[in-house]
Amino acid sequence: MPTRIEAKTRELCQTIIDQPEMTSIRKRIDTFLSDPGARGQYETVMSKGRALQEKQARSQPLESAEIADFEKHRDALMNNSIARGFLDAQEELHEMQHTIQKSISKTIELGRVPTEADLDAGSCGEGCGCHH
Repeated sequence: MPTRIEAKTRELCQTIIDQPEMTSIRKRIDTFLSDPGARGQYETVMSKGRALQEKQARSQPLESAEIADFEKHRDALMNNSIARGFLDAQEELHEMQHTIQKSISKTIELGRVPTEADLDAGSCGEGCGCHH
């Protein structure tokens, strides 16, 4: 038998899934995943971006041609409505996740349900990554 926290967590999960925004997010992600062209564009940009970051991390100079090539592919990706929808959906999921994690972290930190003022003030907890 699940504990009360487990049961309420499942209830929260169902509430999240039932949100109209989640239907929209899921649809954009599924559309992207079923489009090989958009996925290919995305993978190319991610690969080129990683290569530039790795080169920079090794303190190697970045060639203007390779930067221009990355930017050309990135611009094409951003102009693809399916890929753009996917990227926006990813950002929306990240923001939702951040809001939920911040609320839970503050609840544990404060020992009570946080107020809006609590959530607006400073860090949202260790390991959050928001760097407040």
